[in-house]
Amino acid sequence: MGFVKRLGWYLVGLSIGIVFLAFFLKKKSQETGTEFCYLPNCRVLKDIRSKPFAVMGKEADTMSFTSLDANLQLLLREGTVDFDRSDTKGQPCKTYFIEQNGMGITIKNCPEKAIIEKAFVSKN
Repeated sequence: MGFVKRLGWYLVGLSIGIVFLAFFLKKKSQETGTEFCYLPNCRVLKDIRSKPFAVMGKEADTMSFTSLDANLQLLLREGTVDFDRSDTKGQPCKTYFIEQNGMGITIKNCPEKAIIEKAFVSKN
């Protein structure tokens, strides 16, 4: 009986701790804009967004994430990286295929900048 009582108190404390952490971390991320990216898709998109952008053929013309078209911003914020179609082992730049809602881009993720190679809308 003592084990069941201790287990119950443990679960109560664990539940309170989880609720506290969820509330605290959500509030902190809203105030500071902090993202907690642990999954590969989120990590790749966050890394790409943190770099200046260039468009293939106009590499000298770099731009920031805020100056990109709204559709490209949506892709880089909420898109899904297709790792099967991406070259994640490329050196020095890795190539990623990102898609969302019938739109897609192919982007080279280099150490200093991200180069947009191709953007398209699928015909569905």
